[in-house]
Amino acid sequence: MANDSQARAYGEGLGQGANSVLGKARLILESFQHDDVELSLSELSRRTGISKASVHRLAQELVDWGMLERSGFEYRLGMRAFELGSRVPRFRVLRDAARPFMERLHFATKEAVHLAVMDGLEVLFLEKVAAAQSAKPSRIAGRMPLHAASTGKVMLAYSPTSVLEEVVSRDLDRLTPHTTVAPGLLVEQIRRIRANGWGVEHEEIIAGYCSVAVPLFTGNGLLLGALSVTAPTYRADVAKLATALTEVSRRMSSANLIN
Repeated sequence: MANDSQARAYGEGLGQGANSVLGKARLILESFQHDDVELSLSELSRRTGISKASVHRLAQELVDWGMLERSGFEYRLGMRAFELGSRVPRFRVLRDAARPFMERLHFATKEAVHLAVMDGLEVLFLEKVAAAQSAKPSRIAGRMPLHAASTGKVMLAYSPTSVLEEVVSRDLDRLTPHTTVAPGLLVEQIRRIRANGWGVEHEEIIAGYCSVAVPLFTGNGLLLGALSVTAPTYRADVAKLATALTEVSRRMSSANLIN
């Protein structure tokens, strides 16, 4: 299962730190994945590889801190986690600066608009503007692998070559039958993005949906993140969406809202 491999990866990344109190607390918090609302004590123990007794003790401390909340016999992420995350200066400034542009883009396209940044080898979604009835199951603070998301592909295209090399050196997770998992094909997609200035994914994350993205830069040309529009494949006009996104990206860069 993906959660098992992720838990192992967290443990490997922490090294000896995984045996510390802080390391174990991190494993518990990072056990909550994109679609998880609540997790039982047994599930937290299974995903982290930490004994139930230790998980129970540490989870109670995290509850006292507000990082976790109790829901019957299960745990969920607490408001303190959201509060701390919202204080990250560069994310907050970028989100606040991009929000008006995203709202106008959503009004023009009538489709879901996402703002994302790169965090390690993953895409982290900072903001979303979409109609209430939007069927696209995406979340603010959700994560996706760089090689599958359109935002991830464009950020790969404008990141140092070493980042792309690291991505293709690993096994690429297949999220749908259409997800790009062949390193050579991903490299070719990145080449086209560099030539066109925008990227696209067709049903690589969710069947029936297409997403087009552009990179976002500071006025000095530094990569900030990426902006995307996601629509059902049957009505997605890729060329028009790419044109609209490119214009928004140009305006944001020209306005020099983020230094």
